[in-house]
Amino acid sequence: MTAKTRRKSRELAMQMLFQADMGHQTEDEVRATFWLSTDPVEVEVRGFAEDLFRVAMLRRDEIDAIILKNSKNWRIERMPAVDRNLLRMAVGEMLGFKSTPFPVVIDEALEIGKRYSAPESINFLNGLLDAVARGLLSK
Repeated sequence: MTAKTRRKSRELAMQMLFQADMGHQTEDEVRATFWLSTDPVEVEVRGFAEDLFRVAMLRRDEIDAIILKNSKNWRIERMPAVDRNLLRMAVGEMLGFKSTPFPVVIDEALEIGKRYSAPESINFLNGLLDAVARGLLSK
């Protein structure tokens, strides 16, 4: 899988998490509608997106606790929805896909953030993901 296809998978996973979050939908409800409204994608792209989404949904409480522990003065529900779900996707990848180096996960999340988040969010995302990575590496 190329870096470009992995980034597309990460974008799609973040969008699926956003849909689940905003629509208060279950994993199955998102899957039932998400791919109908998305341009066709390669099987490999869809597979990795589904894997990221599944891990982030399955471990959502753990992921949210990690995000909260590393975000000073920010409650998860007060974070912009795009940022919140981008963080969930990235932390989920750190937890569930140990073969991907943390700097790669962080860089990819920031690149996606540049496309979907507000410009002022990038430093916040970078700092929080760096703190999460340091915490996970120390375990």
